[in-house]
Amino acid sequence: MATLYDNEAKIKQAIVLLQKVVNDTSVPRNIRRAASDAIRNLQDPSLSPAVRAANATAILDEISQDPNMPSQTRISIWNVVSILETIRD
Repeated sequence: MATLYDNEAKIKQAIVLLQKVVNDTSVPRNIRRAASDAIRNLQDPSLSPAVRAANATAILDEISQDPNMPSQTRISIWNVVSILETIRD
């Protein structure tokens, strides 16, 4: 069973990767907005780590199909989703 510390470390890692997407001006605005929303969900202290990860994954999964997304951004989003999918309560 994953410890809370492990989950929080994974969430912090995901936030760092998403922050890079948000700060990249070559990424379309709607994708940056979705990444910001995912970060906000990940930082919500009222929810358990698994729920925060699931909420963020839902946002990122939806936006990952955008045809306007640059390839390197899509790969970053997939990496974040992979990290978040390992979070369990």
